[in-house]
Amino acid sequence: MRLGSRPAALGLLLLCLAAAGAGDAEELHYPQGEHRSDYDREALLGGQEEVDEYVKLSPEEQHKRLKSIIQKIDLDSDGFLTESELSSWIQMSFKHYAMQEAKQQFVEYDKNNDGSVSWDEYNIQMYDRVIDFDENTALDDAEEESFRQLHLKDKKRFEKANQDSSPGLNLEEFIAFEHPEEVDYMTEFVIQEALEEHDKNGDGFVSLEEFLGDYRRDPTNEDPEWILVEKDRFLNDYDKDNDGRLDPQELLSWVVPNNQGIAQEEALHLIDEMDLNSDRKLSEAEILENQDLFLTSEATDYGRQLHDEYFYHDEL
Repeated sequence: MRLGSRPAALGLLLLCLAAAGAGDAEELHYPQGEHRSDYDREALLGGQEEVDEYVKLSPEEQHKRLKSIIQKIDLDSDGFLTESELSSWIQMSFKHYAMQEAKQQFVEYDKNNDGSVSWDEYNIQMYDRVIDFDENTALDDAEEESFRQLHLKDKKRFEKANQDSSPGLNLEEFIAFEHPEEVDYMTEFVIQEALEEHDKNGDGFVSLEEFLGDYRRDPTNEDPEWILVEKDRFLNDYDKDNDGRLDPQELLSWVVPNNQGIAQEEALHLIDEMDLNSDRKLSEAEILENQDLFLTSEATDYGRQLHDEYFYHDEL
């Protein structure tokens, strides 16, 4: 069984599964290590509705909005976009759309439109019924017991996100529940929950063996490919101090999706593809020369930002 980055609550599980999909996207983007340029074109804007809207923009309007976005990315207004500026912009874009999605979800979950999402409303939206497990009674069926554990952890996170005396979550609390990585007061809870899940010997750290979970090496065979990948992630991505174990902060980078690395990779990719004079930064002229590539990248969320006034409006 491949475990990967197993979060400590059902909602966080869904979030991490979405993040894990980035690995599949990477394979499509760089098959056999070669960049496939038409991947960005296929990813442009996502749905047909967004594509139709993109087509309706005149070249002049596209150019105008794109220049406005370039100016906003250029934090020091020196006329060039650096890796740091591009990365910061892409991370900000990720967060913006995550918050927008949470706001839309809040409306869907708030069945009685009272400005609050109750635990029952959350269950009805997620499972079409209210689910109530006994916290102290394990189920005989392994699959049902696994779901019970995830559901109870989800409930604990829901309760932790609730900061006032009301029984439900207001919008800010709902965002904390859906995106604990964006809210400081949820950090300690997420770390503690992850330790309870993975720290089997109770030393406050997660070893490589605990990281790999139920995997048991067969000394007569080589480790499967996925184990090699997981070991590499442990050693090179998470264990920053190289002490062979994950401390609470290192553990957090595992169980909570972090967009920083993705943003940096995309920023470097854009510079590699568009930097015509090899100064490791992009001028407005270089971007406009490669406008198609820039509009099919995460720097503009595959062109989506051209239709979102939050990004191209002068008052941002």
